[in-house]
Amino acid sequence: MPTVGVLALQGAVEKHLRRLESLGAAARPVLTAADLNGLDAIVLPGGESSTMTHLLAAGSLRAPLAEFLAARPVLATCAGLILLARSANHLPAPPFGLLDVDVARNAWGRQVFSFQEELDWPLPAPDGSPGAPTLKAIFIRAPRITRVGEGVDVLARFRGEPVALREGKLLALAFHPELTDDPRVHAWFLREFVGAAEIRA
Repeated sequence: MPTVGVLALQGAVEKHLRRLESLGAAARPVLTAADLNGLDAIVLPGGESSTMTHLLAAGSLRAPLAEFLAARPVLATCAGLILLARSANHLPAPPFGLLDVDVARNAWGRQVFSFQEELDWPLPAPDGSPGAPTLKAIFIRAPRITRVGEGVDVLARFRGEPVALREGKLLALAFHPELTDDPRVHAWFLREFVGAAEIRA
């Protein structure tokens, strides 16, 4: 099974780690450039994107992380999507620009307007068998995707707007799959993007 890091500057780091481990992957937090060594993939979790941008610069992690993100599979959720985007409003530094989308931060509403929805996204079960036809998605200060580039595949929509995207080895979501009890997003990422041969069901 692969070894997957979770950027641990802020956000629901522990929930991503536990979800990955429950599926059989080795998982560890990433706080320094040295923590990137030996990883097969990485998760950029939700959190506060401007704070994460400041911490990346303060810890001298931005440059080595940018190099890693350009070469390895990435699961980005909420603020992680913002960090990957081509452009995002009101950040203290530009995002990494690897995902050809433009993003409006917090555009689905402030934290008090957090909500959950059932998306039409029939991901397979962890064992590879057909899964449920919908996926529960929890949106917390979620970014809105205002432009999608030609090379980006839209995987799921909410009210007609894209909320789950794929570009090559990048999987980016405007919501938080780690906050539900449904492991399908992480399992699919491990199998489809990272190339895990077996997933613990």
